[in-house]
Amino acid sequence: MRVSDQSKKTKSIDVPRVGFVSLGCPKALVDSERIITKLRSDGYEISPDYAGANVVVVNTCGFLESAKTESLEAIGEAMAENGRVIVTGCMGGEEDRIREQHPGVLAVTGPHQYEDVVKAVHQAVPPIENPFVDLVPPEGLRLTPRHYAYLKISEGCNNRCSFCIIPSLRGKLVSRPAVNVMMEAERLANAGVKELLVISQDTSAYGVDLRYSETMWKGAPLKAKFFDLAKALGELGVWVRLHYVYPYPHVDEVIALMAEGKILPYLDIPFQHASASVLKDMRRPAHQEKTLERISRWREVCPDLAIRSTFIVGFPGESEDDFEQLLWWLKEARLARVGCFKYEDVEGAVSNELSGQIPEDVKEDRWHRFMATAKDISQSVRAKHVGQDIDVIIDEVDEEGAIGRSKWDAPEIDGSVFLNGMTSVSPGDIVRARVNHSDHYDLWATLVSRC
Repeated sequence: MRVSDQSKKTKSIDVPRVGFVSLGCPKALVDSERIITKLRSDGYEISPDYAGANVVVVNTCGFLESAKTESLEAIGEAMAENGRVIVTGCMGGEEDRIREQHPGVLAVTGPHQYEDVVKAVHQAVPPIENPFVDLVPPEGLRLTPRHYAYLKISEGCNNRCSFCIIPSLRGKLVSRPAVNVMMEAERLANAGVKELLVISQDTSAYGVDLRYSETMWKGAPLKAKFFDLAKALGELGVWVRLHYVYPYPHVDEVIALMAEGKILPYLDIPFQHASASVLKDMRRPAHQEKTLERISRWREVCPDLAIRSTFIVGFPGESEDDFEQLLWWLKEARLARVGCFKYEDVEGAVSNELSGQIPEDVKEDRWHRFMATAKDISQSVRAKHVGQDIDVIIDEVDEEGAIGRSKWDAPEIDGSVFLNGMTSVSPGDIVRARVNHSDHYDLWATLVSRC
């Protein structure tokens, strides 16, 4: 709907409006949601475009050089389209580099510095005197669709992987008290969220920094511990999906919850490699574990378990034998979903100094070979679902039908279930569907019943 120039002018004077650009991972998206919720409670409106904003906040990603380039381009676009820009997020730690390219930015803050971002917005565009706090829903404001939400349970990381600078960007592990996590989760469930995606930098390390201290939830003590939290979340009656889990031994306990249907049979584990020598150079936690044996035991307990993971090829010192070990491991593990990155140096990472840097053409060749192997595995995993009745959560509906996801698929990163011609469902509905066809990454199904 278009409004007159006079009404736009009046609105910009009466109600300050903030534009928002959020880049990077789901953890950064949650940071953006927290900032937006605070700004909204302070009386600001969120502008859907640059033109209607009094100031623009750009939440950056700074992990890889390619992400930094994207962040700098986003800042430049915001400066060109609006001119009043506040920068925050992981790249905020490189203020000199940001100001060198964009000297006109109003302020630069680092990752999860919510108060500093809000303060910078207040300085750039003072808030109205009497904000309508009641306009902010109890569950806060989110950038995801109404039926799913990311639930961040901790900040930072205690691991010191040689290729990663997250601990220097976001600090050591800081877990949220269990009661705080559960209160947020319950508010989201009460607001109609059907799927909670649990995230942190190292989800399975949750509570270590708190020494697994107890807080009271529903009249009973609840430990800040990975298993205890997963079990409590499983009582809320919504889908619970676990991301960024390292394969520590205590993860075994959670598999039983999946077999019981308390939480989704899904683990997002960033294995990164399979060669012992490469994993040692990567300084990966739990790299000494016999992961194939662990995965086999997990599947004995929960046959429906889906594991997704990410890998790096071309890490310094990776030999052809190391890479062949990775391909062999991948075929044995038969992971449901995988992603692959070609190694690149990250400013400040220990791995930059390792000998045996791999030529770019070798990285490219290994990446293609990896993805071809992964594609074949994915196709055979999908094919096993043909003829099965599965639960599907609906994400989109248009005149051609509905698009949803199975319990084995996370939004944005995994595959889809297509229900062609099914237009009588709505986003957030969970239905029972029979799989008729599959390809490398997706499924096609017909409606059986509504859950």
